[in-house]
Amino acid sequence: MVLINPNSSTATTAMMTAIARRTLGPALPVRGVTVARGPRMLTDPEALRAAAPEVLAAGLRAMAGGDCAALLVAAFGDPGLTALRTATAGAGARGASGVYGASGASGAPGIPASGIPASGFPAPGFPASGFPTPGFPAPGIPASGIPTPGIPASGIPTPGIPTSGFPTPGIPTPGIPASGIPVVGIGEAALLEAAAGGTPFGIATTTPLLADAIHARVNALGLADRYTGLRLTAGAPERLSADPELLLDRLERAVRACAERDGARAVVIGGGPLGEAAEELHARCAVRVIAPIPAACRAITHLLTGRRTGGPAVR
Repeated sequence: MVLINPNSSTATTAMMTAIARRTLGPALPVRGVTVARGPRMLTDPEALRAAAPEVLAAGLRAMAGGDCAALLVAAFGDPGLTALRTATAGAGARGASGVYGASGASGAPGIPASGIPASGFPAPGFPASGFPTPGFPAPGIPASGIPTPGIPASGIPTPGIPTSGFPTPGIPTPGIPASGIPVVGIGEAALLEAAAGGTPFGIATTTPLLADAIHARVNALGLADRYTGLRLTAGAPERLSADPELLLDRLERAVRACAERDGARAVVIGGGPLGEAAEELHARCAVRVIAPIPAACRAITHLLTGRRTGGPAVR
């Protein structure tokens, strides 16, 4: 599995890769890659948008290597996730070990053998921003431009995808063919896991400027009826990330507020760079805490094997 860090911090990549390796064990090796450019932390909508083409480029490079079984986008906003799924969808017929075969054909329409067309990024309907062009339809993406894998805003699941949000083995999933390369985002995976079975869930995070984007993601996944709200930590995200003890304290307060004030029975920690704090909060909080990186690893395991491993499914 290739873990793509949309933040340009190699230290954060190493930390998240270590968490993924602990979750998956020896069965699925993990390689972490860092995007070529961008901010060290994604803390506002513009940074999130700018990260999308960088994630796409990193994913295409990983697939071109020929040894990529799955891709994990390790930022809570899931930048570039939809474009990567579009690129991998055409790779299914050749399998994970032969994304770009001897014929020279690419894994997605509009992508030559190099993996990156002259325009810089694939595919019709996906400009450099990584998001669909308004009025230019893209498969599986509603008019809002926000993808809804399996669970649209109506809340009615797509056939073959149960309410857990993960596909039924043997039934093709749009963008993730049975023989293709699964692409999972930590935000989507954590939210779907938290809401499984109709559980009321909240989100605790450090990035107030991304609050609207987080709410939109919840709505796009059809989870608004189970969403109890967002709780934000006090203090600048960059300052908190530089002080692990302070970060843990502020996140714990936010998690407790989600449970005690909002009625959440599960709380998602909203951020890949918050991965270590999320793991520590499991033991400090009575409410279920969903750490996004392990949740995404469980989703990938499920997509590859049809079962969940790597830790308690509720975490």
